[in-house]
Amino acid sequence: MNVVKRILLAVALPLILFAGWYLLSAGSESFYSPPLEKILVAFGDTWSLDRLRADVAPSLLRLFAGYLLAALIGIGAGVAIGMNRRLRATVEPVLEFFRAIPPPVLVPVIMLFAGIGDAMKVIVIVFGCIWPILLNTVEGVRAVDGVVLETARSYGVNGVARITKVILPSAGPQIAAGLRQALSIAIILMVISEMFAASNGLGFTIVQFQRSFAIPEMWSGIILLGLLGFVLSLLFRLAERRALRWYEGLRAAQRQS
Repeated sequence: MNVVKRILLAVALPLILFAGWYLLSAGSESFYSPPLEKILVAFGDTWSLDRLRADVAPSLLRLFAGYLLAALIGIGAGVAIGMNRRLRATVEPVLEFFRAIPPPVLVPVIMLFAGIGDAMKVIVIVFGCIWPILLNTVEGVRAVDGVVLETARSYGVNGVARITKVILPSAGPQIAAGLRQALSIAIILMVISEMFAASNGLGFTIVQFQRSFAIPEMWSGIILLGLLGFVLSLLFRLAERRALRWYEGLRAAQRQS
């Protein structure tokens, strides 16, 4: 029953919003705000399997490549910086400077060095996603209980084992928060990067529909983008819950006590 209840709670608000959109847009004669019924018809006609393979699959590949690279670099560098106080004091001003730069601003600069192919789009995603992962990892590592570290040291848990068995699990909730933030940023940057000098992808296709005044098809692409974001967020939540089962159990025990 709990699973069914959670599913109902997750889909209730989207269904209400879609129902409201359907009712409010019914009979609309605006060229730029067509009825939802017309958009849904265009959705079925536009997003065939061939279109999904040609435009959505490349977008997802770039998204996953950039997101995974950002996760590897962010967690690795975050652990190193978080464990070393002197290194943290040295690099923190530089990290804050680069974090403040909006990634879309760097798209033209990255195009000069990486060209207009997939590499440019992946680099844009990496640059935008790495900061929440890196900074949350640093804070998570810094917050590891000193008693836990001393206990691990007294039992001879050092080196790589100390990182994998003590530090990463303890910092796991904070790292997961950074990964969750980075996922939404990755989706946004995936679309933005495909709007610059691309020949395929979901962002490219939506812009092409807009430029050719295929407004219902453009709205259908936006709906598809929202659905992809919802599915990816749901998958991440399931993976996070599985990876942090001990943390969820601890919170449940604390609520009951």
